[in-house]
Amino acid sequence: MTDETASNGDSTTEAGNRLSTPLVINAQYVKDLSFENPNAPQSLMGDAGAPKIDLQVDLQGRPLAENVFELALTLRAEATQGDRSAFICELVYGGVFTLAPLPVDQQRALLMIEGARMLFPFARQILADMTQQGGFPPLMLQPIDFVDLYRRQILAQQGPSADQPAQGNA
Repeated sequence: MTDETASNGDSTTEAGNRLSTPLVINAQYVKDLSFENPNAPQSLMGDAGAPKIDLQVDLQGRPLAENVFELALTLRAEATQGDRSAFICELVYGGVFTLAPLPVDQQRALLMIEGARMLFPFARQILADMTQQGGFPPLMLQPIDFVDLYRRQILAQQGPSADQPAQGNA
């Protein structure tokens, strides 16, 4: 493969030394998929009212090679009607990304925020299709604030910070 020169003078090399875009998606795929409809057909009769949906979101990134990472977006939705489960669906949707050579903390932020934003619409559609095929209205997830999710993950890893006084005697 030869170097390709972009109109702004940046080039992309086979080794990925300099990318004109800081994040390139190489592949995306369903890594794991599950749908449970434990109380069918009673849960589909419509007399129990609108289900309450509990959504959990998780992101896991891992290096595959130099400047190449896998990001796994996990979405788990559990719908309940009263005290009974209507459905449980879980999806792990993955992507392989090549990132520009940046400091590690910047690469992590780019992957966990922008990579997740790139994967989310596809994962959202899969969940909508899955719930519809399970006999329910399609589950249409609202956009997720991946910046806030990333910030909370960082704060959880760091423990109490300077803005949050530690518990205990002063």
